[in-house]
Amino acid sequence: MIFHNKTIGIDTKALLSTLWIFILFNIIFRDIHEFVKPGFIEEVMTGTVNGVQINEPLLLLGGIMAEIPISMVLLSRILKYKVNRWANIITGALMITFVINNGVKDLDDIFFASIEILSLSLIIWIACKWHNSYDVR
Repeated sequence: MIFHNKTIGIDTKALLSTLWIFILFNIIFRDIHEFVKPGFIEEVMTGTVNGVQINEPLLLLGGIMAEIPISMVLLSRILKYKVNRWANIITGALMITFVINNGVKDLDDIFFASIEILSLSLIIWIACKWHNSYDVR
């Protein structure tokens, strides 16, 4: 199957952007979901979570990790074909690495990480198969 500018009746740029939004919702809900775990808020208040000291460099890294999919929602819509395609492939692979290295601690983490990895893999697959006979904006 060759992916042209439209896939299954959906513009490829719109599809990629929508998948990034889907991933963002999963990341956000995964983080929010942790707050209902007994003892989590108390652990956060101590400044150490799962044995990791919360500090400025760690918060900056978290902000960067969050900003990547946020940026891809917009960039998937506005970048030209060739740059868009490679940005989605590289960023998808980078985000899979982040998800895996973030670790899974319990069943809900496994669930959300699996959904995120599958979605990111789909982004990479769509971008790899995406062929554009003309360069549209």
